[in-house]
Amino acid sequence: MGLNLRNQPKKGELVPRPALAPVTRRTALLGTFGIGAAAALAGCTGATASDGADISVGSYESDAIPRASMRAMMDDFPGGEVDINVLDHETFKASINNYLQGNPNDVFTWFAGYRARYFGERGLIAPLDDIWAGLEGMPDSMRAASTGTDGSMIFVPSTYYPWAVFYKPSLWEAHGWSPPTTLDEWLSLNEEIQAAGITPIGMADKEGWEAMGTFDMLNLRVNGYDYHVALMAGEEPWDGEPAKAVFRAWDQLLPFQQADPLGRAWQEAAQGLLLENTAMYTMGMFLDQQWQTSDAPDDLDFFMFPEFDPAVGADVVEAPVDGFMMAAEPRNPELARELIAYLGSPEAINILLAGDPSKIGASELADQSSYSRLQRKAVEEIGKAKNLTHFLDRDTRPDFATTVLNPAFQAYLRTPGDIDSILQSVQRQKVSIFGH
Repeated sequence: MGLNLRNQPKKGELVPRPALAPVTRRTALLGTFGIGAAAALAGCTGATASDGADISVGSYESDAIPRASMRAMMDDFPGGEVDINVLDHETFKASINNYLQGNPNDVFTWFAGYRARYFGERGLIAPLDDIWAGLEGMPDSMRAASTGTDGSMIFVPSTYYPWAVFYKPSLWEAHGWSPPTTLDEWLSLNEEIQAAGITPIGMADKEGWEAMGTFDMLNLRVNGYDYHVALMAGEEPWDGEPAKAVFRAWDQLLPFQQADPLGRAWQEAAQGLLLENTAMYTMGMFLDQQWQTSDAPDDLDFFMFPEFDPAVGADVVEAPVDGFMMAAEPRNPELARELIAYLGSPEAINILLAGDPSKIGASELADQSSYSRLQRKAVEEIGKAKNLTHFLDRDTRPDFATTVLNPAFQAYLRTPGDIDSILQSVQRQKVSIFGH
């Protein structure tokens, strides 16, 4: 039986869509690394397929395991040869505005939710209603996450995964530690772990997005789902008391958190957990990719972020959805539509998951018989959630996430005592970008 995610309000529409300003040169460049990164994306994921290929796909799957599984899936496409042009994940994300307004690939990897709708509203992607008419096994929640502002289908989902607190069961069993369910239990556990000579909480934020998951979970536990949705939509002030309360909660975890996170990529923090330099790490389940080549690939488990306030609870799960979109004017429209329909099929998803078991198939018809213990647990935990979010940089405007919140969270991790002035700056920039 496939996963049922029907417990989302408004048929799974996770974040309200604020009105967006028209595209200008300034807004097009917001959320990018500038001209250099855009040129890099245009060069590495150019529009023309390589010699002999019939169609081109732009991909941010630059790490070894997902890159190989993507290649295997494309190789099984019966319609022709697929050229995959790969750029590293963060440069791809940061340059996407310019990429789509330039000479994009026929099909490209992207994210469900607000970041998909953002480009749909600007006419930079093709509608996919005819593709969805033939897709089988996609639950209502995936349909809702793939729907544009105007009601058209704009995205084909492939996989998704939870964000959670990951740990090594063998280490915890050796010390007699148990996953906490409340903040008080977590703080007490952190003291025990620290007394054992191990840093309790791993942390990385070298690329600016990694700490967003921790912020999201703290905000959801401190203020709840409705406030989080409103904050992402620009409808709440960032210098207000609820936002400040999130960082006061984070302050309680800082003494137990790995030092110098701005110099550490997520893969390095994952290795710290694997080597038992740290005891836990808040990250997406793609963390499992770092375990697959280790001596103990099954020695990984997770617990959901603990409850901070009984009045708020702990029934919201962050579960980003990855998939594909089509350029507004693909060079071979017929073959592009054939390819993207294939990519949403259970057969294609099965191939992808066979090479990368760190995610879950979006289609209810994807084969779950070979799911690992971790995948089965992810299905169970997401299925129990009352509400779902995608991830901060998918649930708000990309220009705001990249140019404002990335450096703001890094500034907090560098100098926590400056949080009031940091949030005042975020609020000023929020008003400028959202218009209110």
